[in-house]
Amino acid sequence: MHIELSYMLASVLVVSAISFVGIVLIPLSEKRIKKLLLYLVSFSAGALIGDVFIHLLPEATRDGFSFEISVYILLGIILSFVVEKLMHWRHYHYLRDGGKKSKIKIMAYMNLFGDGIHNFIDGLAIGVSYAAGLTTGIATTLAVIFHEIPQEFGDFGVLLHSGLKKSKALLYNFLSALTAVAGALISFFMIGASESFFPPLLSFAAGTFIYIAGSNLIPEIQKEKESTQSLLQFVSFMLGIIVMIGLLYVG
Repeated sequence: MHIELSYMLASVLVVSAISFVGIVLIPLSEKRIKKLLLYLVSFSAGALIGDVFIHLLPEATRDGFSFEISVYILLGIILSFVVEKLMHWRHYHYLRDGGKKSKIKIMAYMNLFGDGIHNFIDGLAIGVSYAAGLTTGIATTLAVIFHEIPQEFGDFGVLLHSGLKKSKALLYNFLSALTAVAGALISFFMIGASESFFPPLLSFAAGTFIYIAGSNLIPEIQKEKESTQSLLQFVSFMLGIIVMIGLLYVG
């Protein structure tokens, strides 16, 4: 229990630190960033899908696949859908109002709020994964890290566009990322109090990962039409899955 808790806290702090990735990418050219993100998104999609079907769901269904499991997977998908809809609504109103300065500021704070919810859910997933075991916890942490990098780069760009200085944008983005710590602690100690929380939380986490991979990442990969790039994306996608499989043997 204490070993898993230590690893869990270290994991969510590393995930929170990913919020600083934007400053690392600034010196790179836009062309190089796009190329890097292209493969990173592909790898991330594979890692998330792999984590769901190789680690999370097998752990959640150790006592059998039930109607309850399905309900919590669907809840994870539905909540992710609602959060994303709110984020799109925010962007729509910003564009409709012509990007006025007051609206830009609102966009920045709404971005931080939405990102905070997203990071909290990621933290829940990491916390419940470590309750399942060290290997599952590490697998989920890696999956979260790889899908957080492209997202945090985008979030950092939004905050800069809102007029915030780099130092403030980094600080606010990091504070928003720290909600992952709260999510991880809540899920970990909920399971510690009662193991009945274990299958629902794990299934919920699987649902959020299915949504992120299926709604955000895979459609982005499918935009690429050039054959060589598409092949390299497929290789990256498969590598993400292979890493998740490999962790079974490492553990």
